[in-house]
Amino acid sequence: MASEQIILGIDPGTTVMGFGLIKVVGKKMEFLQLNELQLKKYNDHYLKLKLIFERTIELIDTYHPDAIAIEAPFFGKNVQSMLKLGRAQGVAMAAGLSREIPITEYSPKKIKMAITGNGNASKEQVAKMLQSLLGLKELPKNLDSTDGLAAAVCHFYNQGRLQVGKSYSGWASFVKQNEGRVKK
Repeated sequence: MASEQIILGIDPGTTVMGFGLIKVVGKKMEFLQLNELQLKKYNDHYLKLKLIFERTIELIDTYHPDAIAIEAPFFGKNVQSMLKLGRAQGVAMAAGLSREIPITEYSPKKIKMAITGNGNASKEQVAKMLQSLLGLKELPKNLDSTDGLAAAVCHFYNQGRLQVGKSYSGWASFVKQNEGRVKK
């Protein structure tokens, strides 16, 4: 792990995209920013995707993150909603990939577990814990931005460990990256 790095966390969405940035110096986290991109007023889904891409590129070009942590879509019953959410996530990922920034996905449960110790914690519990961990004076009205910030903090806590969302090219690749888990 580099002695100093910036992590961008993203909670993708086609209504609201939440994001947060932390700076890591040694083993300490420092809060940089949290905010959200409001997309409710736009009716055109493709315009929303363009805006997500452009905002993500803007964040990358402004803060120069060393890593992007993104919340993976959870499984819902509405296929159309899942498709739209997956597209939003893909566009944010494409922005990071276009700047050659490593991306890691985390499930909502993994993020909540990393922040609160409870995979079923509420958005409010996650936000309060982030407020305590990072010394935030106040929390935003909407908690999409704290969800993005939580993804960044989760990545900080999980660096160097096996992560959900890691891909392997085959069994040999898995064994090589997980030698401690394989009995010989």
